[in-house]
Amino acid sequence: MGMAKGHFVLVHGEGHGAWCWFKLRWLLEGSGYRVTCIDLAGGGVDPTDPNTVGSFKQYDKPLIDLISTLPEGEKVILVGHGAGGLSVIHAMHEFVDRISQAFFVAATMLPFGFQTDEDKKDGLPTLPENEIELTLGEAADDPPSTVALRPEFQRDRLSQQSPEEESVLASMLMRPWPATAISTASFEGDDERLNRVKRIFIKTERDHMLDPEQQDSMIKKWPPSEVLVIDTDHSPFLSAPEQLFNLIVKSL
Repeated sequence: MGMAKGHFVLVHGEGHGAWCWFKLRWLLEGSGYRVTCIDLAGGGVDPTDPNTVGSFKQYDKPLIDLISTLPEGEKVILVGHGAGGLSVIHAMHEFVDRISQAFFVAATMLPFGFQTDEDKKDGLPTLPENEIELTLGEAADDPPSTVALRPEFQRDRLSQQSPEEESVLASMLMRPWPATAISTASFEGDDERLNRVKRIFIKTERDHMLDPEQQDSMIKKWPPSEVLVIDTDHSPFLSAPEQLFNLIVKSL
């Protein structure tokens, strides 16, 4: 019976890694689901130096490799958080027939990635310069290769409702993220093909990273099958894992 319940693939957002899903993974596996949590290039314990990740294709390769090696006929349920939504969209373009559902948890949901400045306004966090650390490119006019949230701002931006000890743990595990690779993510295709996959957006009402207004704009421009609302910070997998779990499984 458990094998028939489905296979979740959980995709982290900026600066995070597979580690951030530990509570949701435990809840899903305890209910009989199969769960895979991946590290994108330069995230979590992936050995890649994020400063060497120059393209979104390189950044997202672990997810694309995973789905490409699935047994014939197997479908997965994708869950993306933050910039992980771009990875979910990328996978939908590449493997639309291998994805049964896609969940966007306060995640970037743009059908073709960043095509315009308006897309970036909707889908990228707006962070003041004093809250971030930049690693600049090799040439003077190069954009920054990575961005990191300064430790003293991480809790307020990401997890202000989470237990404080978990915010401390997250701060020990967070890594800089390949900003240029993420901000240049763009995909070709047609949205009719993408709409073959059921999409569910989970909006986080108290989000200080991806503002609720930004989430609303993406929802309005590309309406998903369903919009669910959770009264949490940007990281409900830490602050309200049971609520997040219940929202997800009830939408299957």
